[in-house]
Amino acid sequence: MDNFAFVVHPLTAKDFSRKFSFAKGWSDGFVEGIMRYIPPFRVSDISGVSSTHNAVQGWFVGCPLTSRQMTILPEPYVMNKIIKAGKVAEKLGAKILGLGAFTSVVGDAGITVANNLKIPVTSGNSYTVATALEGTRQAAKLLGINLEQANLVVLGASGSIGAACAQIMAREVRYLTLVARDEGKLEKVAAQIYRTSGLAVKVTANTKAALRAADIVIAVTSAVDVIIEPEDLKSGAVVCDVARPRNVSKRVSDMRDDVLVIEGGIVEVPGDVNFRLNFGFPPKTAYACMAETMILALEKRYENFTLGRELTVKQIQTIEKLAAKHGFKLAGFRSFDRPVTTDEIERIKDSIAKKTGQKEVSC
Repeated sequence: MDNFAFVVHPLTAKDFSRKFSFAKGWSDGFVEGIMRYIPPFRVSDISGVSSTHNAVQGWFVGCPLTSRQMTILPEPYVMNKIIKAGKVAEKLGAKILGLGAFTSVVGDAGITVANNLKIPVTSGNSYTVATALEGTRQAAKLLGINLEQANLVVLGASGSIGAACAQIMAREVRYLTLVARDEGKLEKVAAQIYRTSGLAVKVTANTKAALRAADIVIAVTSAVDVIIEPEDLKSGAVVCDVARPRNVSKRVSDMRDDVLVIEGGIVEVPGDVNFRLNFGFPPKTAYACMAETMILALEKRYENFTLGRELTVKQIQTIEKLAAKHGFKLAGFRSFDRPVTTDEIERIKDSIAKKTGQKEVSC
């Protein structure tokens, strides 16, 4: 049977403690110290992933390092541990490996890992972006924003991911603003967009001014610190934060009840799926990066698909079409690692109506 493996890791020390009850009560520092000496291991078997075209099975492989450890420990040490997780996948018989969370961010975003394994590797970023854009479209519709009339801002548009997002959305909006520190690079992206879509876009390095006028924001910068604060956004704005680390401050969620911040959404996986691992999602749902690995296995495309910092419109469109072919679809929104409920959407709409003096928007 066609199959895959996907690398997971605890985002925090508390995630490890929740998985292994014997660690409850241990300090975060002690847990992280212990994890440094635990080798990668098989976490669970995945079954029931199937479409009308194929069926696959897989494995979650654990890389026992937290997100914090992956950013502060020496890069060679972290890379070696991720590669060892890939070796576990090879021994299990996996035909393709997906990198999850920070394992797809460290170093050169998967290239070194792929060079040290006998099986292909993908970071899942292509489908992550595809679902983020689809989530943005759906969120805009829920808040009554007409894409054809909206002012859409792409933060980090000079990078490959931001440029790809801008090129795709340029075909759907009338007003598009590209934001980055290097306006020279932005001008090149703008020229390409004009050639392919006929849309004349605005470029600027003034992030704050661009945000204040934005109906929709897609944030994909490589900034280490947050760059979107509560006071930066207009009432009724939709913000899709694709960046890791996040571009949007948690204060936006805490202080602004009249804006909607999303991270793309949860993907519904086709078939009678059993992950045998609880990562806080409803049954039969997964992260888009996980889904990309499953999609490639279902399609028998055992190749390095999304690696490194480069990302193209073609990659995004290809994985989006393959996802639709095999029955994957957006299952909901997430914001700051938690699901966004229907009730929360309604509260946001009520707050927008009160602050703008307009009638409540409806979908």
